[in-house]
Amino acid sequence: MKFVVNQTTLSKALSLVGKGAGISSTVPVLNSVKISTIGADIELQTTDLNIAVKHIIPGNVQEEGSVLVSLRVLLSIIKTLPDAPITFQTTDEGIQLSCSNSTFSILTLNIEEFPPFPEYEIQSSVELSTQLLNQMVERVYKVTSNDVARPILSGILFTADNNTLRLVAVDTHRLAICDTNTQTSSLAGEFSIVVPGKAFHDALTLSEEDEKATLAASENHIIFTFAHTTFISRKIEGTFPNYKQLLPQSSKTTITLPLEELSEALRRVSSIMAQNPSVHFKLDLDEKLLTLTTANKETGKAQENLPISGNGESMTFTLNHRYVQEGISPLLSDNQTKVSLELQDATQPAIFKAFGEINYLYLLMPIRM
Repeated sequence: MKFVVNQTTLSKALSLVGKGAGISSTVPVLNSVKISTIGADIELQTTDLNIAVKHIIPGNVQEEGSVLVSLRVLLSIIKTLPDAPITFQTTDEGIQLSCSNSTFSILTLNIEEFPPFPEYEIQSSVELSTQLLNQMVERVYKVTSNDVARPILSGILFTADNNTLRLVAVDTHRLAICDTNTQTSSLAGEFSIVVPGKAFHDALTLSEEDEKATLAASENHIIFTFAHTTFISRKIEGTFPNYKQLLPQSSKTTITLPLEELSEALRRVSSIMAQNPSVHFKLDLDEKLLTLTTANKETGKAQENLPISGNGESMTFTLNHRYVQEGISPLLSDNQTKVSLELQDATQPAIFKAFGEINYLYLLMPIRM
């Protein structure tokens, strides 16, 4: 095998397919990259047995072939090289890399031990904007759970039907929902799947900003297809919780909060807290004021007042400030300025809502004191 490829192109491609490699695996072939020539192109593959990534880049192919090499070793070399053509050529002992004044000889692995790329038969699929998907995934991704006893909670429920797209994530303390109207003309009927949260997040980092992506499902896999990249993840076993039953039918109190001011106030009053994430919210609708307080026996107390608007009943309740920040931070990234908060009483969930091109609901259970 012999080919020539640009250093910048290859470095970016290796970083991209690294999302599929088992970097911490003790099995060498799972933290390696398979490099093959496909006609005039070069194909890179990685897998950790749960994820598989395939990416194609242009190059000058002079001799066809395939090789398996350590991803870590190859990437560490490529990153040190100048932005210039790199020549790859197989030798009796491995592969030789030449770039400008540098030459490297790298040992290869047994390519026969590399797992084959998953085969699949698509059952349903939809084509969507990756920019839109990115915005939606960022709003729900942090709610996914790492509880190995309930792997279904590590997933994001994705539904597309009648030009409406919805993503849902839930754990034992929180629920996040976002939906939007978008063109789903490529879809016949309803499409509903549970996508592993990390895989969903990682797959979208592989796309260009304005790129379209096809999200598909087979019997055992979730498949993301971009212009030059295929990302495959195993499906999660289990049934996604009936999240709709968690949503209150009504609220007694609704207020509107300035988003950036709320985030900054939470950051300040929580600065004296160590491991305790509790922040007390005192809502005074007569004074149109929300008071945030924290107390730490070892460091002291903090308090901050925020002006609000709204109606309903005054009340006091306690929330985890880290969870609140994780819920509202994606809104700040999308340049939204306000968020509404709906409450039933101090023992019921607090529900943050924001409306726009993407509608967003974030339900957070209070801390019982």
